[in-house]
Amino acid sequence: MNAEHKSETDPTLKIDHSSTVPVYRQVVDNLRSMLVEGALKPGDTLPTVRELGLELGVHFNTVAEAYRLLASEGWLDLRRRRGAVVLERAAPRQQPEAEARFNRSLRQLIAQVRAEGLSVRAITHELERLTRELSI
Repeated sequence: MNAEHKSETDPTLKIDHSSTVPVYRQVVDNLRSMLVEGALKPGDTLPTVRELGLELGVHFNTVAEAYRLLASEGWLDLRRRRGAVVLERAAPRQQPEAEARFNRSLRQLIAQVRAEGLSVRAITHELERLTRELSI
């Protein structure tokens, strides 16, 4: 995993240090996307918190917090001094409020990108592309 470049076996983790989103949350969100999309598979070993912290230019405790959150969600097995190992994760049962929360978040995101000038056509195209990817 490299913050600078990406190869087929090396997913890219992107951190925006100027973002208002906390860095640990960016790490969690990026890794969760890689896990859901299958870029990281069960049995894969992630870098140690120190290695990833150095690579991203953040304190290792920031990475440790992200790893702990993903472990609490059932994505990672944390092993001291050996990084984290991706686990096979059973699909969780849908929480009652999940769909409503998703709809709210999606509407807010669409409103934001429309306000930034993105066309309805571009939004629709991207949603359709993502839907196809998720169906694979």
